[in-house]
Amino acid sequence: MAQVWDNDKIIYVDMTALSVKVEAFKPEWKLLGGRALSAKLMLELCDPKCDPLGPENVLVFAPGTLSGTSAPTSGRISMGCKSPLTGGIKEANAGGDPGQDLMKIGYRAVVVVGQPSDMERRWGLRVLENNVELVPADEYKGLWNYACCEKLLSQESSAASAISIGPAGEMMLRGASIACTDSDKDRRPARQAARGGVGAVMGAKCLKWIMVDATKKPTRKPVDRKGFSQYTKAFSQDYLSTRHANFKYGTSAVVPAANMLHTFPYKNRTEGRNPEFEKLDGARIRESFESRGGAMHNCMTGCIVQCSNIVHDKDGNYLTSALEFETLTLLGSCCAINDWEDVADLDRLCDEIGLDTIETGAAIAVFMDSGGMEWGDAEGAKDLLRKEMVNGTELGKNIGHGALAIGTARGHDRIPVAKGQAMPAWDPRPLKATGITYASSAMGADHTAGLVIDPKITGEAAVVASQEIQIVNAICDSTGFCMFLGPTIDETRQFFTPFFGEEVSREEVADIGWQCLLDEWEFNDKAGFSVADDDMAPCLRDEGIGPDHAFKFDINADLIAMAKVSQPLTETFYSKSPAG
Repeated sequence: MAQVWDNDKIIYVDMTALSVKVEAFKPEWKLLGGRALSAKLMLELCDPKCDPLGPENVLVFAPGTLSGTSAPTSGRISMGCKSPLTGGIKEANAGGDPGQDLMKIGYRAVVVVGQPSDMERRWGLRVLENNVELVPADEYKGLWNYACCEKLLSQESSAASAISIGPAGEMMLRGASIACTDSDKDRRPARQAARGGVGAVMGAKCLKWIMVDATKKPTRKPVDRKGFSQYTKAFSQDYLSTRHANFKYGTSAVVPAANMLHTFPYKNRTEGRNPEFEKLDGARIRESFESRGGAMHNCMTGCIVQCSNIVHDKDGNYLTSALEFETLTLLGSCCAINDWEDVADLDRLCDEIGLDTIETGAAIAVFMDSGGMEWGDAEGAKDLLRKEMVNGTELGKNIGHGALAIGTARGHDRIPVAKGQAMPAWDPRPLKATGITYASSAMGADHTAGLVIDPKITGEAAVVASQEIQIVNAICDSTGFCMFLGPTIDETRQFFTPFFGEEVSREEVADIGWQCLLDEWEFNDKAGFSVADDDMAPCLRDEGIGPDHAFKFDINADLIAMAKVSQPLTETFYSKSPAG
């Protein structure tokens, strides 16, 4: 009996030849999606030593394995490539509807290779169930993301979704992101695959947008429809009754707890606590809903978490979505910009121009710390984006290239990065296990690679905690589930088994995550990474925060190396939820 995945395909786009071909998906990869599939394709197709912004780099768009199904909150999509920021493999993950839509019409990935001879041209990719074509898109050149997607989708069906880059991607700035449209009727490009400069790689391919239309296509059907439906219902009910409270108001609600733990970085991480943290607390955003409008909503079709906030301005008009903890930290506290409304403006600018809010906030903080701008200068920060960066000035480009670029240009010595990528909000000095993740992961400083919020763990226990959460997070990023849904390995197995109509063991699911990490480490090894690259910036080892400035990252190289060698599993491994 034929199954839904029997006809699955991969779209291959050659930007040098300006051609498209569609090939069958390998049946032996049927359990793979998202990050794990991206890593496998990168190892197979990409020269790890290539120029990240040259024709030999490969850009992968891979929905999760369960994207397009009726499993709750399962439609995320991974963008993978060799990062122009880190020089290693990178996966950035986004919500919105494109991942759902690609899978509904049977496309497990879009793989983009090559580079046009005329780098001034722009191209778009139209993806329909029975037709995929590369089309001229010069009229979209330079458009900001919201205008680009509005123009594009106004000519398509009401069910279409889009992936796009803004001017930062077209300028190949190393902090550039890729935007995905959300599930609201306005289909806003507010969901960003942000980290690692994936938008710069899309810009280097001269690919401005991808449009996906899955009109009237139903969700992907499991083999055991009754079993899949029963487990989906039971899981959803359990989640809403026991776990949902943790994410009811989104990540912005974490601000007070992070500040208490000395991991709400202030003034380029010279302190771990912000004395004015209440002004950036997500509670202020929620208080605005009553007078201005705005609400919590789901960013993708089928989401039951609804952790994304919609933020309105003082006049009650839509401003941005979602204003997350990481953005409030890096564009706010780290720059001493202590007004959530200013951060909302900066967030919208980043989404429009197509920039990672973490990398951009860290870059502005380094610029301020080096004397380039006064701390807390919100209008100056906005001008860096809407004037300097958009106009392509040297200063604007250095900010757009990220924290390391602006810090190096200014000769500054406090540049908090790992593998060239700026630190997220969660600081590795009080959170040692998280620091091990940043140092050992092929991704560099990325909290979604494996976050452990426990300041008591250190030594070998921190190594095990980091490794286990790295495996669990890699699985989550491969399935299409959102981390805030929190499916464990055992729960993921219970979705896979009825969907594929065969017993999928917990060990098989765990192996997806571990093999993904091995593939990513292998890519970086071939790219020329060494043990010396598995470390933190000196400022994070030498400069302390917290009481008496005692919190420093003091995990040695031998312990970091252990995270890349399989460790004995703890009793709780299979029941751990992802965290990022």
